[in-house]
This record gives sequence, C-alpha cells and structure tokens, in this order.
Amino acid sequence: MTNAMRHITAAVAILAALLTITPRPLSAQDIVIGVVHWEKFAYAEMMKNSYTMALESINRAGGVKGRSLKLVYADDRGDRRGGATAVTELVKEKGAVMLIGGYASANTLYTARTANRLDRPFLVCTAADDRITQREQINVYRLNPPAGEYTKGLQAFLTERVSPRSMAIVYENSPYGTGGAMNMMWFCRENDIELMAIIPYFKERASSDYFERILAPLKYHSPDVIFMVSYLKDAVQLVAKIRSMKFNALLCGGAGGFTHYKFIELAKAAGDRLVTAALWAPETGFRGAEAYYRAYVQNFGATPDYHGAEAYTAVLVAAEALQHAEGLAPEQIRAALDRIDMETPFGPVRFTAYGNYQRQNQADTLVLQITGGRFATIWPESLSEQRFQPPLYWQGR
Repeated sequence: MTNAMRHITAAVAILAALLTITPRPLSAQDIVIGVVHWEKFAYAEMMKNSYTMALESINRAGGVKGRSLKLVYADDRGDRRGGATAVTELVKEKGAVMLIGGYASANTLYTARTANRLDRPFLVCTAADDRITQREQINVYRLNPPAGEYTKGLQAFLTERVSPRSMAIVYENSPYGTGGAMNMMWFCRENDIELMAIIPYFKERASSDYFERILAPLKYHSPDVIFMVSYLKDAVQLVAKIRSMKFNALLCGGAGGFTHYKFIELAKAAGDRLVTAALWAPETGFRGAEAYYRAYVQNFGATPDYHGAEAYTAVLVAAEALQHAEGLAPEQIRAALDRIDMETPFGPVRFTAYGNYQRQNQADTLVLQITGGRFATIWPESLSEQRFQPPLYWQGR
C-alpha cells in the first residue's frame, strides 16, 4: 500500500468514529502527546473540546500501532516563563514523546526554543508570529499559516471587489498584531492605498475611553477601510466604539477575535456586515471539515471556528506521524512529520521550506462576512456561499 493510500485509509477510519466522543479507559501502554495549553486563552475551551474529539475518534479507530493515544496538558499561562515550565513538565514529568499546541505568539517563540532544546518535536497549531518557523529549530513544525499570510485572501478580496483608496490600521501591540499590521501596511504601499493612520494599542489599557482617544484622529476624515487585528475581548470593544463614532468605513478584521462565534453575540448590531480574514470554514469541502463542524455543534452546542479546526487537525497529524514513525525517538518522529502529506478537516497538510520558513504548512485563507447574525464565506469565489454585501452607509463608496 502506498503512503498516500495509507493516509486516506487512516483518515477514513478516524472520521468514521467522529460522531461519538465517550471516553474509554486508557492502558498503561499509552503513547503520550503533550499539549502546551493556556486555560485563559479566549479559544481554550473550543480547542480542548476539539482535541478531545480527535483523541476519542483515533482511539476508537484502533489508536496508534494498536496502542491508545493519550493527551496530557500543561498550562503555559501565556507568558515566557510559563511556556518553558510547561514544556519541561510535559517532557520530563509526563513522558510526552511529542508536543502540540502553542497559542499566544508572544510566548510561543520561547516555548518552541525550550522544546527544541529538550529535543521534542513540537507541532504549533495556533501561534502565528512569523519567526516561530524562521529560527532553524529542527523540532519546530507549524500547522497554521504564519501571520504574514493570514490576510492573503482578504487582500485579494480588497483588490478585486472593494478597490479602497484609503485605509487605517488599528492593531494590538503584540507580535501577532504587529505581524498582521505590517503585512497590511506593505499591501497598501504596493497598491497605492493611502494609509491615513497606523494605530497600535495596548490590550491592558483597552476600554471605551481609551479607544475613543486613539481613534480621534480619524473622526473627521474617515478612511474607506479600517483594518483591525485584535483578540476577542478587544475586538468587541473596538468595533463598538468605531460604530458609536460613526466612521463611514468598511470594517475588516485580521482573523483572531473577529472569527469567534461569540464576537457576533457580543458585538450585536455593531458587527453586522464586518468582513474578516479567516483560516477555515466548514463549507470549504476539505475532507472531514463539515463532519467535524456538525459533531462539534452536536456535542457542545456551539459553533467552532478555525481555532477548533486547527486543534482537531493537530491531533490527527500527530497521530498520523506516530503511526508511520519507525519508533518514538525524536529523530524518528521528525522523519515521519517530514513525510506527512494528508488531507484533513483543516485542509492539505505538508511541511515544507519556502521563503524564510522551515517545516511550515501552507494554507489558503478565506474571507467571511457577518450577515443575518452568522458568518458566511464570501471569498474566494470558488468557496463562497454568498456575495459581498456592502454596509448600507458605505454603498456610496
């Protein structure tokens, strides 16, 4: 049987067990994967639910080489020291043969360094700082695209459907926010779009008054587009303030908090017709994407976004590598990760070197729009479920 056929057979077996997640006892011979987790991360619950779904489906399909897979967690607290401590705990105390996770860019750079030093393959599934896979660290792989590529789909949409003349960029002053903002700045300069303002903010200061103060320069000269890079709490506050200040601009999110189902619930009317970059949607047609989405809704009564799909897929990819590795030594697991070429709910996964990146998966990005209290895919056209609907106040543009 060819590697491609084995990948397809494994994926089918896993997806066949997807709809049930009832735990079963694990044996003393479990293969242990460590999850670098952050309990206070906005998407922590969604991701942990998704890890669990994947784990149970794998074990019900026969596990890995006839042995049960086990996930063990350590909270990195979203800071550098916590990340190093979490990795050390997972490797030295809990016996993890490889690691997955890594949420906040600000500390995953250092978490990855610790994993590399302790010689444990680490599959990052969410942290987006470009530098994570640019450091020549042989144990560091990444499933999600880097921050510099998050807005590729959004940029194509803006070029072909919106043709803005001007833009303002508002972003969280963190590695994730800065990376997204810098990428959009270059896009504006390359496409002769006037940058009316570049506004960083500190999430620790986020409040209605704070946002009103830093947005004041735009009050009398609204740009065509306001592009924002924020996590969930800040995204809701920021959009509410922009709407209350009555800017005549199309609001664009750079993924992050703008794709969470709770954003629609919390932002209410302020979020209507906002468009956002996204890394995933259930209607993509990727193998198992819709099945994962429906199973998640059925089991947890909420809708997952790309963070959940990343978490779910990270477990599938780790299991696939462990299944085909010649053994459980780090170099054997790395060799298996290097050979990964599989279709997943998150899309095709293959780790390659390109540009300045090493062991980086390449993924296309989408554009979603909030209409009728839900997200709808509007770009690329081949995957769109509806056309872009300009905000009523903006149609004259």
